Amino acid sequence: MKRYFSKILIIVAFIALALVFLYPTYEDYHYRQQLNELSGQDSLRYAEENQQGILEAKLKRLKLGLDLQGGMRVVLEVDLLKFLEDLAKNKDENFTEIVNAVRQRTQTSDEPILPIFAEEFEKRGIRMSRFYGNIRDDDATILARLEDETDKSIDRAEQVVRNRVDQYGVSEPTIQKQGGRRIIVELPGVKNESEVQQLLKGTARLEFKLARDPEISIRVMQTIDNYLAGKLSTDSTAAAQPTPSQREPEEQDAISQLLGGQVSSQTDTTEEGVFTREHPWFAYVRVDQRTGDGYVLDRDRDWVRSILAREEVQALLPQDFEFMWSAKSVTSDDQRFYSLYPVKKQPELTGGVIVDARASISPEDGRPIVNMEMNSEGSREWSRITGANVNKRIAIALDNSVFSIPYVQQKITGGRSQITGVDNEDEARLLEIVLKAGALPAPVTIIEQRTVGPSLGEDSIRSGLSATAFAFLFTVVFMLVYYKSAGTVADLALFLNVLFILGVLSGFQATLTLPGIAGIILTIGMAVDANVLINERVREELDGGKTLLAAIDAGYSKAFSAIIDSNITTFLTGIILYQFGTGPVQGFALTLMIGIAASLFSAVFITRLVFTMLSEKGWTPSFG
Repeated sequence: MKRYFSKILIIVAFIALALVFLYPTYEDYHYRQQLNELSGQDSLRYAEENQQGILEAKLKRLKLGLDLQGGMRVVLEVDLLKFLEDLAKNKDENFTEIVNAVRQRTQTSDEPILPIFAEEFEKRGIRMSRFYGNIRDDDATILARLEDETDKSIDRAEQVVRNRVDQYGVSEPTIQKQGGRRIIVELPGVKNESEVQQLLKGTARLEFKLARDPEISIRVMQTIDNYLAGKLSTDSTAAAQPTPSQREPEEQDAISQLLGGQVSSQTDTTEEGVFTREHPWFAYVRVDQRTGDGYVLDRDRDWVRSILAREEVQALLPQDFEFMWSAKSVTSDDQRFYSLYPVKKQPELTGGVIVDARASISPEDGRPIVNMEMNSEGSREWSRITGANVNKRIAIALDNSVFSIPYVQQKITGGRSQITGVDNEDEARLLEIVLKAGALPAPVTIIEQRTVGPSLGEDSIRSGLSATAFAFLFTVVFMLVYYKSAGTVADLALFLNVLFILGVLSGFQATLTLPGIAGIILTIGMAVDANVLINERVREELDGGKTLLAAIDAGYSKAFSAIIDSNITTFLTGIILYQFGTGPVQGFALTLMIGIAASLFSAVFITRLVFTMLSEKGWTPSFG
């Protein structure tokens, strides 16, 4: 046994890891079952008491694709030709003819636009420098530049869509590029078609807003905290309200309802409970005294957002004051935080004045920066704004999310600005995309829109699970009947194989789709195929007169090359499908690749260890 301790430890570790990853899925199922069984106040009370657990289980559970839980699938096409048209200068009749010819050729084709664009110029003997770049540039140089711009326009469109979907509050969305000009958006649980169309097709709104002074921001937050704690009324003529301990039970229930159940217990006497009761705002919003910014845990963001949306709380804010969320989170002590920035409601400048933005590296310290350029109108306004607000911060916001909030170091003239304080090159490129999205958004059109009803999703889950169960059961019975006791070991490996696949999908936050279930079923067959090869080889060696241990060693050695060859070729096929396929095909390829790796581990490593250990203890398995 000691000889195999390390191997046993590896197997136990993998099984434990898979169970840990799948436990949130079980928790989520348990919570939903409880909520379905309860009704009315009982259901609300259960949701309040288990709010954090429900949220964490939902975030970490095995994700289900659109085809399994219903929702909407939208295919967007970026109008690159319109984008190229907007980039051109000195447009004339010749240019209009070229654009019309390209549009006619590409309406019924997925061919790349730029080669066709260049071909139409060449047909007419017109140099591209007449409308793009410098007059001395040749067509190849201009084409390379336009290709870079069109690639970035797709990224900008994707970023705008992703930001809006996040703001819309869709759980587990899927957003990915397809080909050279399309974006696929899958929104589980969404039904309102007109709302989604408006969300995805509207023009991006880029704004520059001044951050409020820390003293004002902290004073506003203190006012909100006092009001939520019942120490203040929105009526300016009303007297101060009683403290929580002095209020009647009906008033306590009203405050608890206002807080959405966050402060549901008035009897919690712990230090944390008392602080939460006395300071309902600051218990969930940590404040930076230097800047006046708030920091909110990811799990508390919806609660804070719901509080800020209430009319009573909005009435407490000064006239030109609002809170804006950061577009991205930061991680500290293994916890995710979002920033809550107090800014002026009225923007100082909008993104329409930006004509260019470029991510670069600072020659002074080698850190990433972003250079942006404005038109003449924007240059004048930017000079005035920066001159009047030196050493203050200006928030750069796209669709009500703050992407950067740099300090103004000096008055900026000429319309050229530099944004510093960027963490890395990827963030700098993202900021470039965000800045240019407001100025030159590539138009998008919805070319396909499908709605999957929740009932169809439930039918898909039921059908998929039934197919998997029947395939698994049939395979288990066949192995038991044909290989008897050796088939039992193969069935154990098969069960662990499915466990590992689901564990990996859950652990890496992958999405299980209906084609993914088909991939699992195919993997079950492939895992059994490996066991059949091994068992047949072992049986041949036993018939040849070898001892059991010698037959097991020889059988695994001879079968190994055939198993590896078949699995590697299938794995390579899975890589190709995943790389060049779209959503459903990728779902199938992903589970297939995970299943192949899991089946190799279970069919070769685990079964061999079980056979060897039991054989050394005197057990003689039957191979049929």
